[in-house]
Amino acid sequence: MEDAKRTVIAGTGIPVRGNDIDTDRILPARYLKSVVFEGLGEHAFEDDRAALRAAGRLHSFDESRFGGARILVVNQNFGCGSSREHAPQALLRWKHGIQAIVGESFAEIFRGNCVALGIPCVVSSAAAVESLLGAIEADPAMPLRLDLRTRVLTAAEREVPVAIDEGMRSQFLEGRWDSTAELLASRDRIFERAGSLGYFRGYA
Repeated sequence: MEDAKRTVIAGTGIPVRGNDIDTDRILPARYLKSVVFEGLGEHAFEDDRAALRAAGRLHSFDESRFGGARILVVNQNFGCGSSREHAPQALLRWKHGIQAIVGESFAEIFRGNCVALGIPCVVSSAAAVESLLGAIEADPAMPLRLDLRTRVLTAAEREVPVAIDEGMRSQFLEGRWDSTAELLASRDRIFERAGSLGYFRGYA
């Protein structure tokens, strides 16, 4: 599926500092009652944003200078806590949509939920992430370019090596990250195989 391939993700970045940011902070639990994902983007980090506004400060998701960002940069163990797909859905639907996340480490289930949406989560060293966070805060217009083929993030003139699980990387490069699309594309072969089983009766 050519249009599903993820090789290079380019755009500006948005920083969210802090270790162990869980899925309830990414999207508060009260929004889990939603059976569709439309409109969740505006509620990303809602409680964190409100707390900072009450203290006279702004969360990066409230700062207009980061409004066009497509690449989120975070610290350690991002997406920990409950295994809810609403959290990455909110990031995908925020403004122009987060298309990739760079961090020191990710919770495994969160990372898997991101893969299912076509959002690669790549890791780099603590020093590299800290430098990248500072650079984006100083220059929100700085162009970022994540190349999954070379496993390099280019930030202006700086090249930052990143790592990603090889199986997930292959899924993105080959456009095979969407499991539902994969099943639909293999529908005929699935029914052919199922039909060869003695107990399969088929579907109307």
